[in-house]
Amino acid sequence: MRRAYQTDLSDAEWAYVEPHLPAPKAPGRPRLHPLREILDAVFYVLKSGCQWRLLPHDLPPWKTVHHYLRTWRKDGTWERIHAALRERLRVRLKRDPQPSAGVVDSQSVKSTGVGGDQRGYDGGKKVKGRKRHLLVDTEGFVLKARVHSAKVMDYEGIKTLLEGADQAFPRLCHLWVDAGYRGEDKGADWVEKTLGWSVDLVERPRKPAPEEVLMRWAREWAREGVSVDWRRLLPPKGFVVLPRRWVVERTIAWIDQNRRMSKDYERLAATSEAFIYVAMSRLMLRRLARS
Repeated sequence: MRRAYQTDLSDAEWAYVEPHLPAPKAPGRPRLHPLREILDAVFYVLKSGCQWRLLPHDLPPWKTVHHYLRTWRKDGTWERIHAALRERLRVRLKRDPQPSAGVVDSQSVKSTGVGGDQRGYDGGKKVKGRKRHLLVDTEGFVLKARVHSAKVMDYEGIKTLLEGADQAFPRLCHLWVDAGYRGEDKGADWVEKTLGWSVDLVERPRKPAPEEVLMRWAREWAREGVSVDWRRLLPPKGFVVLPRRWVVERTIAWIDQNRRMSKDYERLAATSEAFIYVAMSRLMLRRLARS
């Protein structure tokens, strides 16, 4: 019996995820390592950010753990586990299992030298690497994730992100997006025309005119007998919380709490997508066990 790591599953968390794990294929060689140990090792890599070959010796061999991560990525197990946990947690929060509205945003992250062709340069963020595109519900739980080159613009990447989303989420009918998805037949306009969903463009407050100009306007209105307080024309100073935009930004912050996600270390973009589902599954397991 090894000493537990902080990333290990508790008994309550294991009880929530165990029913969704694939059953062993029969006939076949019996498993040498319990699936709970495999999950503990994956969560250790996710949280600590260590290299696969530096996995502690008291966990299953790194080749075995990586084999399960790769196999479950290819057969969609990670997405199915994530979807089942999300629906159960939404019911726990007294919400419908299927969301009716979502928020879309992207995050550009640096990559390492193993990224292959799926890397690029995001001129807006000054980042060379990949872009994580997320569709989340109003609670901040990921509905769908796609990872692609950072050079792909947001209004083009949303087409890949929402491919098949209308069948996967039949109740979904409204989105909130930022100004990066503006454009004719692109972004928000493409969503409205292709999927038939309503879209709200949430933009930052525009930069005000200089104070000298506002004061001049106030004097001109005063000559006409209209009293105008030019200070009320100024937008609020400091950080402003934008409607619904903060939901997906918070989700990105949740994902970035795992050191493996501080950069994109994966050779394949599909592996990066799998780690997003793993990170959110770990978060939802913790919430289910504590609620």
